Amino acid sequence: MSDIKKVVLAYSGGLDTSVIVKWLQETYNCEVVTFTADLGQGEEVEPARAKAEALGVKEIYIEDLREEFVRDFVFPMFRANAVYEGEYLLGTSIARPLIAKRLVEIANETGADAISHGATGKGNDQVRFELGAYALKPGVKVIAPWREWDLTSRDTLMAYCAEHNIEVDFKKGKRSPYSMDANLLHISYEGGVLEDTLTEAEADMWRWSVSPEDAPDKPIYMELTYQRGDIVAIDGEPMSPATVLEYLNKVGGANGIGRLDIVENRFVGMKSRGCYETPGGTIMLRAHRAIESITLDREVAHLKDELMPRYAEIIYNGFWWTEERKMLQTMIDYSQRNVNGLVRLKLYKGNVDVVGRDSDDSLFDAAISTFEDDAGAYDQKDAAGFIKLNALRMRIAASKGRSLLDN
Repeated sequence: MSDIKKVVLAYSGGLDTSVIVKWLQETYNCEVVTFTADLGQGEEVEPARAKAEALGVKEIYIEDLREEFVRDFVFPMFRANAVYEGEYLLGTSIARPLIAKRLVEIANETGADAISHGATGKGNDQVRFELGAYALKPGVKVIAPWREWDLTSRDTLMAYCAEHNIEVDFKKGKRSPYSMDANLLHISYEGGVLEDTLTEAEADMWRWSVSPEDAPDKPIYMELTYQRGDIVAIDGEPMSPATVLEYLNKVGGANGIGRLDIVENRFVGMKSRGCYETPGGTIMLRAHRAIESITLDREVAHLKDELMPRYAEIIYNGFWWTEERKMLQTMIDYSQRNVNGLVRLKLYKGNVDVVGRDSDDSLFDAAISTFEDDAGAYDQKDAAGFIKLNALRMRIAASKGRSLLDN
C-alpha cells in the first residue's frame, strides 16, 4: 500500500483512534481524514474535532446520523423481528453498515485511497466494516492497524501517546473496566469480570437502566401507533424514528427493561460473553409482534419467523450490503403493508406486557373465534372432515403396521 496518500478513519476521539491517526501518518506517510458519527451514543462528538486538529488533521467530518440510523437501519431490522441466537437484538451489528457507507462516501468525496478503522483482529466489527466497504467500493483499500502494529495493550498505547505527545483525556472518577459500545439502540459491555462466565455482572456496570428490583412499584401504560410496521406515534403524539427510540429507551430504562447477559458465537469462530442494555428495542420487538399477530396472515407470519434467524445472521455477520439481505428486506417490507394500528403496553419491573392491540386491518374476527353463540359464522361439524384428512397419512401408516409405539 505504498501508493496510499490519504486515508479516511472512523474516529471516536478516544485513545485507540487517536493513536491510529498518528500511526497512519507515520507508517504510511499519508494524510488522514477523520469521520466521527453521532449515532446516539450519549456522549458529545464535537470534542473529537479539537482532538483531530491537535493531531494535524485538516479534513474533519462530524455528522449527526441518528435519524438515518433509526429510519434506514433499525426500523427495517425490527420489521423482521430480528434476534440473533434467540436473544441478541443486534445493537452493535446494525450500526456498522451505516458507518461503512459513510466511510466509503467520504473517501469518494475527498479522493482518499483507503479507509481505516479501530476494530481488533478478534472481533466481528472488522468483518462488518470491511465487508460493507468492499460491497460499496470494490477496489477500496482497508487499513486495520490492530492487525498490523505491535501495540497490544492499553499500556503500550499509553506509552505510544507519551512518546508522540498525544494528549489523552481522562474522565474524572474510576475508569470502566469494560469495553463498551453505544448507540441509540443499545449499550454493550465486554471484558473485565465478564470474561469469567460464572461471575455475575457488577451492579454498577449498568448505565441505561435501573434493576427490576429498584424499578417503580406502579406500572406504566403506553400506546404505540404503527404504520406499515414502523412506530409513528407514542400515546397519540407523532414522533420521528430517532425520537421514538430515545423515548422508549428513557421509559424502558426507568422501568428496568432491556438487560441481557449472554454468551454468543462470534462470526470469527470464538465464543464471547457480553451484557447489553436495549430498553427501547425490547419494547419495540414485543409490540411489533403484537401488532403483527392481528394483521398478518398465518402463513406469512410463520414464513417470516422461519426466515428471521437467517436475516439476523446476515446482519450479525456483516452482510447488510448484499443481494440476499436486500431480497429478504423486500419480502419483509411487502409483508408490512397492512401492519397498521395500535398496541397498548404495560411496563412493570423489567416486564413488557401486551395488554391490547387494535387495527383497521385486523384479521381477528370475534364473530368467528367467540366461545359464545357465533350465529352460524362457523360450522363446527366441518372440523371432523378437516381432522380426518390430516390424519389420513398417519392412519395408512398405522394400518401397515408402522406403529410408533414399537419404537
